[in-house]
Amino acid sequence: MLAALSLSTVLMAEETAHFSEAHAAAPDETRFDPGTVREQARAMAQQAYKAPPESLPGPLAELTYDQYRDIRYRPAQALWRAEGLPFQMQLFHRGFLYKPRIDMFEVSGGMARPIRYNTEMFDFQNMPRPAQEDMGFAGFRLHGPINRNDYYDEICAFLGASYFRAVARGQIYGLSARGLAVGTGDPKGEEFPVFRGFWIERPREGVNYITVHALLDSPSCTAAFRFGIRPGRSTVFDVEATIFPRADIATVGIAPLTSMFWFSPLNRSGRDDWRPAVHDSDGLLIFTGRGERIWRPLNNPRDLQMSAFGDVNPRGFGLMQRRRDFASYEDLEARYEKRPSLWIEPIGDWGEGAVQLVEIPTTGEIHDNIVAFWRPKEPLKAKGEYRYTFRLHWTDEAPGSPEIGRLMSTRSGASWTQGGRLFVIDAQGGALDNLAADAKPELIVTANRGEVRNPVAQRNPESGGWRLSFDLFPGDAREVELRAELKVGGEAVAETLLYRWTA
Repeated sequence: MLAALSLSTVLMAEETAHFSEAHAAAPDETRFDPGTVREQARAMAQQAYKAPPESLPGPLAELTYDQYRDIRYRPAQALWRAEGLPFQMQLFHRGFLYKPRIDMFEVSGGMARPIRYNTEMFDFQNMPRPAQEDMGFAGFRLHGPINRNDYYDEICAFLGASYFRAVARGQIYGLSARGLAVGTGDPKGEEFPVFRGFWIERPREGVNYITVHALLDSPSCTAAFRFGIRPGRSTVFDVEATIFPRADIATVGIAPLTSMFWFSPLNRSGRDDWRPAVHDSDGLLIFTGRGERIWRPLNNPRDLQMSAFGDVNPRGFGLMQRRRDFASYEDLEARYEKRPSLWIEPIGDWGEGAVQLVEIPTTGEIHDNIVAFWRPKEPLKAKGEYRYTFRLHWTDEAPGSPEIGRLMSTRSGASWTQGGRLFVIDAQGGALDNLAADAKPELIVTANRGEVRNPVAQRNPESGGWRLSFDLFPGDAREVELRAELKVGGEAVAETLLYRWTA
């Protein structure tokens, strides 16, 4: 025992001397390395779940939406503002829907320093300033010169459960991502994991990249995340996620996306609104492991709908906002044409599973009612360890230059023949730009019920692309799965359309 104690003392002395040469540690600083949060998540998974504290003092416990919005972080208090670094960080106060306490840390020189709550960080407007106590925070946001070199715009925000969102240059906030989805669409109810703490590495001068570590916790699992954030024309998050299940999880969602879809020219029946379309995203795009590009227009159904697109090692998927012209929305306030698309690029072997799409009925544009994620075929097992690496691209369109045309818009209305529905699709770009003047691509449309008639593909001189159309006669069917392909010589020259028509 004495020998062991002596050796430990020597090692501690050597470590202390080595650290003192480079950095004078404050009493509340702790060592931090790339595996710190992962080890903390692994240890927590061996213990029973304990929810984060939610109690708040006095009037903060009963804030309304407007009262919460009145609590504003003072820009002069932003971290790294005085140093003129490429990023600044502001913090969100707890309250309203955001009551769980989140602990924040700044990482620098291999050490993590707690960021302490201080009432002087915030303006409380018409509310009395609360008594000083360490309440923690609800989340944070990062600012940087993404649009102008002389102004720090908001780039991304982490706030509420495991939700976060970001923008690229010239965009405004729209859809969100989440750390993890558990039980989405399950009749038993959904579980919402929470980011319990964030460790933000101090940005480096002249480097347009910042690293955020996050600890996620829920009754079913813990997880450690590392986000490498690069803002720009497209804002990219390099993500490493390690999940430690406390129990078997059959309904997990990896890289979940959450968006809003109210109506579009494809499905605006019963929507008495002056605008042509209202949505943050209008379609799900999938680039399958076998090389097919699938476009699935979104729907606002009468009843909850779930769709699964089976695949092996998907190359990518995401919720897209395809139309980028003001005339498609005509909304000077919401500016839906400026909302980002979000593309998931898996890195490595994700195995067998399915891209899941959940469409929830909504009566307005204030509710997020669309969810998409990857669900592995096999459940995550208790006491296991699962790693996923991927990139999030907040962008106008999925990265890369596909060789095939994109389906830019899909419309529907009553056909000339009673009992039918006419579908009109505009496609452009890629291989469609290089078709010979006398080309006659074949439009192949199939349906699992009803009857498809009059498939037509013709040039669209207004767009420079092609217009596709067909009639669906559903008969007595209440639901029809449609598949449309445009081919030349048996080869696809445009994305495959998949759509579920419902009566």
